[in-house]
Amino acid sequence: ASPNGLNINDGVGSTHPEALAAFLKEKGADLGLAFDGDGDRLIAIDEKGNIVDGDQIMYICGKFMKETGQLKQGTVVSTVMSNLGFYKGLQEHGIQSIQTAVGDRYVVEEMKKSGYNLGGEQSGHIIFLDYNTTGDGLLTGLQLANIMKATKKPLSELAGEMKKYPQVLVNIKVTDKYHVTDNLKVKEVIEQVEAEMAGNGRILVRPSGTEPLVRVMAEAPSAELCKEYVDRIAAVVEEEMGLKL
Repeated sequence: ASPNGLNINDGVGSTHPEALAAFLKEKGADLGLAFDGDGDRLIAIDEKGNIVDGDQIMYICGKFMKETGQLKQGTVVSTVMSNLGFYKGLQEHGIQSIQTAVGDRYVVEEMKKSGYNLGGEQSGHIIFLDYNTTGDGLLTGLQLANIMKATKKPLSELAGEMKKYPQVLVNIKVTDKYHVTDNLKVKEVIEQVEAEMAGNGRILVRPSGTEPLVRVMAEAPSAELCKEYVDRIAAVVEEEMGLKL
């Protein structure tokens, strides 16, 4: 297709890594790197054609940097959207995590303020503050390749050490996105679900930064449980403040 300013990475790149995954399997390559249009994000593909997202990349880099004495204050900075499995994986290796609002600028802000040198987002924005002050897909790819070489492990093995929790996310059009967590009935159902999870799952209810939407996300040991939890909370949000069309 001819470039028109709108079709950058149309159907390919970090938001659509499926074609690269298929190509990698066909060619028997060890590593695939999928970038976004401006090159600041990276999603990797392992030698089996599995997608390795930003959480897994941060886990791999954080663990390696801790083991080699490079991880400042033994801490990785991520956003609230990172997978619960990411936090549990870091914990197992004595690595602390700091959560920020969604957006790589908040991650960088926290890193600079507190003196951390690794942070990023599930979407593949990874910041290595020792080398750069923003996400850099090429740098992230080089770091991954270096870790594979140093550990002599394939990417599937490195990424497989982090057990991702199934995640379900729904968007609900609402009349007032900013007061969703102030609503008593919404608060009540969130508390009920969190009590049932008993620490083995996570709920996130937050307003979209760009649209009149509330995002309801659940992580749990199974996709079925995720859906059940999300549906219960979404039904209350819809009832209390949904946009009646």
